[in-house]
Amino acid sequence: MTLLVDRVTKRFGSVVALDDLAFEVARGQVFGFLGPNGAGKTTTMRIALGVVRPDAGVISWGGVPAADLPRGVWGYLPEERGLYHRMTVLDQLVYFGRLYGVPRDIAIREARAWLARFRIPDYAERRAEELSKGNQQKVQFIAAILHDPEVMLMDEPFTGLDPVNVALLREAFLEMRDRGKTLVFSTHQMETVETLCESVAIIDRGRLVISGALRDVKRSSGHRALHIGFAQAGDTRWLGDIPGVEVVRPGMDEVELSLDPRVEPDDVLAAAIDRGLRVRVFEVAEPSLEQLFIERVGRPAGDETTLGPAEDEATMPGGHLDDPGATYRAGGPHGTGDGSHDDDGTPGAGGTHGTGGDYATDATHGADGDYATDARHGATGTHGADGGYATDARHGADGTHGTGEIDGPRPGAVPWAIR
Repeated sequence: MTLLVDRVTKRFGSVVALDDLAFEVARGQVFGFLGPNGAGKTTTMRIALGVVRPDAGVISWGGVPAADLPRGVWGYLPEERGLYHRMTVLDQLVYFGRLYGVPRDIAIREARAWLARFRIPDYAERRAEELSKGNQQKVQFIAAILHDPEVMLMDEPFTGLDPVNVALLREAFLEMRDRGKTLVFSTHQMETVETLCESVAIIDRGRLVISGALRDVKRSSGHRALHIGFAQAGDTRWLGDIPGVEVVRPGMDEVELSLDPRVEPDDVLAAAIDRGLRVRVFEVAEPSLEQLFIERVGRPAGDETTLGPAEDEATMPGGHLDDPGATYRAGGPHGTGDGSHDDDGTPGAGGTHGTGGDYATDATHGADGDYATDARHGATGTHGADGGYATDARHGADGTHGTGEIDGPRPGAVPWAIR
């Protein structure tokens, strides 16, 4: 059984967000879904969840198209916070579990067990707004897995977590994997990917760059990595002067180098000894995933700067991709020819946001601040059920964001999970 992304294409106006994207994830794997900001990762997840429809191609699980699968197959952890700020932690965890048909007593038991595991059992009766960002992230993770989904899709799950909580979340990932669950997550923390993932896919501007087993992906560069450390700290820039040697991670006493195939590690060792240096670390390894990422994509994972022109620019006049990091083009999104604001501080006339600060009616966000019914944000109920954030980080039924003014689910609202 596999999660198959089969030649998926998605356009938003003139922007190609996904371009014939194809890769697969085996059941029971922890899979790293990587790419720079605006590459199309969130769009891909939203297509799998049915929030956005592809223009071509299909995403399937076990041979069944995602659109035909029960909602309970998926667990989704969005990058944005998706909790009701004024509800207690336990109440909303039980609420989210009930949306997927989990009996109340089981939801309470599982929620308390996970809170204890994440070392916040005393927070069960606290309101979400009282928690730190890191603890909110842990609660949001629990909400995503409480119904025991087969596939977890997670957008930047380690955001806001300190090293201790990163370790706790890693343990949870591995336990779920051992129970046969499939976990797909995006992140810019390459060291975390190398620790957890068996396979990865790297995409850029909606296109697949490379995918496969992590060890094969790293070996594809043809380079070797050399970690060399010295007994005393000093200037190590001379290492970059050796032909065929590139300093990847500089340091005062320990350095990571990238070696061309024609360079032997012993050549570097001999050069160090000739300079009278005492070597305490000397390790030849595969190149790091971060190094490969920069080599293939041309910029660090968290860098929003595009180094070269793209055939399909990741921006569009009067709008943006739904992936975080998509940049605005001057003269398009915010007003009068140069992207500037009017004298009163509101977005200028003729731009995406209109003259009064309200959202314009040009189908970028819809009239009067409501989100439009285009595929990027969906109908005005695409982010939850009540104007507050839900576990899938979509907007409320009235098109608003829910800034903490709503205590809980609005009576009669139909949440996304049970539509």
